[in-house]
Order: sequence, then structure tokens, then C-alpha cells
Amino acid sequence: MIEASQHQKVVVVGAGWAGLGATYHLAKQGYDVTLLEAGSYPGGLVAGWRTSGGRSVEAGIHGFWYPYRNIFALINELEINPFTSWARSSQYSPAGLEVESPIFQDLPRLPTPLGTFLYTHFQRLPLIDRLSALPLLYAVIDFDNSDAAWRRYDFVTARELFKDFGVSARLYSEAFEPMLLVGLFAPGEQCSAAATLGMLYFFILAHQPDFDVVWCRGTVGEKIFRPWVERIEKAGGKLLANKRVTDLIIDSNNRATGVVCGNEVFDADAVIFAVGITGMKKIVSNSHSLQSREEFRNLSNLGAIDVLATRLWFDRKINIPRPSNACFGFDANTGWTFFDLNALHDEYQHELGTVVEVDFYHANQFMALEDKEIVTIVQRYLATCIPEFREAKVVDSSVIRLPQAVTHFAPGSYRYMLPVKTSFKNVFMSGDWIINRHGSWSQEKAYVTGLEAANQVIYYLGEGMPAKILPVEADEPHIQLARTVNRTISYVSKSVLPDFWLP
Repeated sequence: MIEASQHQKVVVVGAGWAGLGATYHLAKQGYDVTLLEAGSYPGGLVAGWRTSGGRSVEAGIHGFWYPYRNIFALINELEINPFTSWARSSQYSPAGLEVESPIFQDLPRLPTPLGTFLYTHFQRLPLIDRLSALPLLYAVIDFDNSDAAWRRYDFVTARELFKDFGVSARLYSEAFEPMLLVGLFAPGEQCSAAATLGMLYFFILAHQPDFDVVWCRGTVGEKIFRPWVERIEKAGGKLLANKRVTDLIIDSNNRATGVVCGNEVFDADAVIFAVGITGMKKIVSNSHSLQSREEFRNLSNLGAIDVLATRLWFDRKINIPRPSNACFGFDANTGWTFFDLNALHDEYQHELGTVVEVDFYHANQFMALEDKEIVTIVQRYLATCIPEFREAKVVDSSVIRLPQAVTHFAPGSYRYMLPVKTSFKNVFMSGDWIINRHGSWSQEKAYVTGLEAANQVIYYLGEGMPAKILPVEADEPHIQLARTVNRTISYVSKSVLPDFWLP
């Protein structure tokens, strides 16, 4: 611990992956860090909790993919073992099983994206439809996660992107849109093409093993966040729950000197916001200081998506071939997933019946239904995929509605997202919706941006060592070459042709 920075106070707002990551690193560097969480426990929507009957539930199941290099490094540092082994997955439609995915890292490694296309087992999708995706490789190469690439593709919808590059209607409806519904949580006409390319590349296309995934062997709160918080407190960090931030105190030098929570004020030499877009919009709506800045007022142009998380306990054991499964075609604009918790969670390994988690994304049409109606729909959908569910009896259930819970990467939204630095000298941003150039997504991106924000505090206050952030695995040589050639052609074209087209 670095004693010189003990007098420097940092307030972090939000105790999810970003907030815990920033707090942990700054506490290790000797800062006086206070982490404020609006909820009653750390972790926000990711953490999970127990019902009054002692059963574990969570706000949706979260996977940990092969490219999550920084999260896996954290797990090693914490010396915990929260994950399953690498798990295979399947995809279902109302017609039955559609796709089975292998463990890609166990197979001979082929140049990207050949392994993804050749090793994935499609049950019904014809080869001619799969081949129609080949022209899309140009967009994958052209989108290099730069600011210019985001601005070029962000105003285009994902559906327009796939149509313009000749993707077949069947490939779009049976492969790409299902990925969007469970990856970006919205149908293609509501997703930014830039976000689509970034998400597909990080999780699937960049390297053959990228789609391999492990799952937490219980709730993330119990298996990861609890030991992590203990380590943070041991390093000197303070975590205060039920603290809802309402404003900042800004001095004449454009610096935040305090964080306001109702009648309480927490002194600060630097502030990090680490909350989701919905939470951030609520803070801005109450904060005169933040409303004074256009960048924060513009956050009202960003949106989020409804999620429905259900957990069902059945009276008998049902054979579920794969522990994780994605589904499409049951509702026009909604994707859903189901998980065999007997196979994934330690506490249900010896359960006499079957325990299944079923999560719906872009679940607008379900939110107003009563729990009983939702459970009936869930069982019917499960029985369409696996007929044995039809005769099983639901003995217990949990239904959790999560309005505006996950970031909506809508077309045109990039211009309103914030970078890590703000117009306040000592206020920094983090979260999965923050602009950065790392290239990661979801939980990994949230954690990485938390470390990036912590590093900005260290640069600003001048004490401590920056966190080491592992980069995403480098592009494969043929992709690097293709991108170099593409950039050269683009540069030459711009130097010769007038630049008056819409981006």
C-alpha cells in the first residue's frame, strides 16, 4: 500500500464490475476510496441474491467468454475457483434443435473465421445460406473499432448492414438476428451496425476459441463479488450500500469536491461513475451540476432494454442435452436463453428435480403479465424445445422483471456515449456503454473501463501505479494485412475523390 496517497479521497459510484474494479485497484494503491451503491448489496443486476426460502436467484445468467482475459486474471489474483469447465451450447427454434456448438479450442485451429463456420453444427441451415455471409467479411475488416469506424457504421442498422452485404433472408433470421437478440438484446432493425460488428468480432469472429464460454457455479454475487469485496475491504476500501447519489459539488476550478447522497456529502478529490445508462440518467435528472453540461444532458438520448429473468423448479429430472441454450423464433422481437442449473450450479447438482433459468431479452410484451401467466408461457416454450417439460410440474418459481436493465446500442447512439474523461477535471466514467478502444464487450468491457477510470485518477492525482490492462488478442496475420490494405485504399481514395458523401 502506498502511504503517500492516503489523504487523497476517491468516491466511486456503482458497485458492479466497473466500480469494484476501480475501487479495488485504487485501494491497493493506497487511496482512501469510498464505493457508493444505490442497492442493498454490491454487484447491481449481476450479483444475485437469495429468496426468503433460501433459494438462489439472479437477474439473468451471465457467461464468461474465452476473450475475457482481464476478468480471468482477476479471478487468478483473488485465488478463487468460481467457474464451470468450458461448456457446449445449443440453439433452438419452434421447429426444434437448430445449432450445436463444440468447444472450439479443442479443435484444430483454423484461420478466422473458418473454424466458426466449419465446426459449428447447423441442423437445417443450408450451405448456400451460410456462404452468403462471406461478403460480410469486408465490413468485419473495415470496422477496426476506431472512432472513424464507429461513426461510419453507427447510423446504419444491423438489418441494413446484412442486407447490403447480401446475407440471405434465412441466414439473417436463423443465425444473425438470434445472435443480436441475445448479444445486443434487440432485433436487427433496432441495433447499430457498429455495435453489431464489434460484438460479433469480439465474441465469435476474431479467433476460433472466442465463442467458448464458462459459467459461474452459483450466483456471481456469492462466487465472485463476495470474496472480491472482502479483498477490497482488506485493502482499505469502504463499500456503503443504500447510497443513492443525487448531485456533485463543483468548485470554481471545475473540479468535483463532493458527492451528494440526499443529506450526506462525501468529500472527494476525484469521482468515478460506474453505473449503467439507466442509473446514470436518474443521477443526471437529479443533479444540477451534471445538467449544466451538454454531454450529460445528451445521455437522455440513450436507451436501455427490458429483461425478464425466471427460474423454475420442476418435480422431476429432465435430460437437457446442453447446459446453455439460446432460442429464437418464438416471439418476433424477443430472444431468450435457458440454462440447466443442475449442471451449472453447485447447489443444484444433487437436486431431485430439474432447476432451469430462463431469461428473456427485449421482453417488453411480458413485463405486464402476472407471474402465473409468465410461468405458463415459459414452460410451454421449454416443452417446444425439450418435450419432457410438457409433463413436468412446476413446484416453485421466481420471476424478476428488470425494466430498462441493459444498454441499448441503437443506431446513432454512439455520438451520445461518454468517454472515460469528462469536461470536469476530476470526474471519470466507466461501464459497458462507455467509449473506449480496448475492443471488449459486456462484463469484460465494464471491468476494463473501471480499470481505465482508476488509471485516469492515478494520472490526475499523481500517486500510485496504473493498473495493467491486458489487450484483446491481436488480430490474426491475414486480418491485419487485409485491414492495412483497406486503410491504404481508403486513404488514397479520400485524397483523390471529394469527401461530400454521408458517413
